[in-house]
Amino acid sequence: MEKKPFVTKELIEEIVKKYPTPFHIYDEKGIRENARRLKKAFSWNKGYKEYFAVKATPNPYILKILKEEGCGVDCSSLTELMLSDIVGFKNDEIMFSSNVTPKEDFVFARQLNAYINFDDITHIDFYKELAPFAKTMCLRYNPGGDFTLNNEIMDTPKDAKYGMTREQMKDAIIKLKSYGVESFGIHAFLASNTKDNGYYPKLASILFNLAVELKNECDCHIEFVNLSGGVGVDYKPSEPKNDIELIGQGVKEAYERILIPNNMGDVKIFTELGRFMLAPYGHLVCKAIHEKHIYKEYIGLDACAANLMRPAMYGAYHHITVLGKENEKCDHIYDVTGGLCENNDKFAIDRKLPKIDIGDYIVIHDTGAHGFSMGYNYNGKLRSAELLLKEDGSVIQIRRKEEPADYFATLDLDKFRK
Repeated sequence: MEKKPFVTKELIEEIVKKYPTPFHIYDEKGIRENARRLKKAFSWNKGYKEYFAVKATPNPYILKILKEEGCGVDCSSLTELMLSDIVGFKNDEIMFSSNVTPKEDFVFARQLNAYINFDDITHIDFYKELAPFAKTMCLRYNPGGDFTLNNEIMDTPKDAKYGMTREQMKDAIIKLKSYGVESFGIHAFLASNTKDNGYYPKLASILFNLAVELKNECDCHIEFVNLSGGVGVDYKPSEPKNDIELIGQGVKEAYERILIPNNMGDVKIFTELGRFMLAPYGHLVCKAIHEKHIYKEYIGLDACAANLMRPAMYGAYHHITVLGKENEKCDHIYDVTGGLCENNDKFAIDRKLPKIDIGDYIVIHDTGAHGFSMGYNYNGKLRSAELLLKEDGSVIQIRRKEEPADYFATLDLDKFRK
């Protein structure tokens, strides 16, 4: 089974005349269509908003596209807040969800009048010394134990560093009310990259029931429930695709079953879907520059884990297409590698692919989220350019590639020059 790239060999041959490989390229048309599908799936909730996780793809051109489609942003650091502010996100268009949070991050988030999501009950008094509380504050919940779906353990919240216990959620609301906070948001993230349409509805049920309990126990107003991320993508062609319309309907059913009978029909639903929003609409395009024949067959690319860390870090699968050879038999077995001095610098291990020749262009799929953004400079490797395939078919550069001067920019080298 094969994934179809949104670029062709002919297009890449034109692009590389101006922008050499490797580079990440994003599909504007696909991004916009996906954002509209998501918005439609939750249109039954009047207050619904998607807060795109900036960490997934922190590029102002991408953020501007999503802003035009009605999305907000989910930020987790000072620089992500600064980037979002530059693009024009303001006030309740920004959700600030952080952990082990520095003082300056909280202060700037409050200056932007963003929603602030407390990860821990101790952060409340820490924050109190820094900035005034807003009328609405958010709390992150961790139910502990294992998160199961259809009797399968999806993740283990008990081992996660995020969020508060059930009792801490109650205590936090009581404390925040004493500080003048008038309404509350509830947030949780219990599993990553799920391919089961039941994940969001089950998470919603947990949080909706919690919202009802906290409302009654604390005599408080719950303004919104933030389902965070976790809705995944089909990295492998054989994996099921999430049906966002079905997911939205499942959340609606939970909303009507739990919140409506408790006179909570004004609760807004928020999401933070970085991976679902962007991953399928980005490719890492690179070139085969070496081959090696020892105990295994290796193909070496001009990209490495500095350009896409997920396979090296998690053993994550990313599909590979050899441009121009989409219809050829996958009768060769390769490890596809980069040039780092690390043996885990491999995009694929024992992968069946068509015969790859030096100079072939390689598309690594689903790099639109947590691709470029996780890059680093180990071995002095420089991060690639980012390009945007616009709806009209033109291609623009939205981030230039790094140069050696960028690598040395934070060093005072004049002291070493003779």
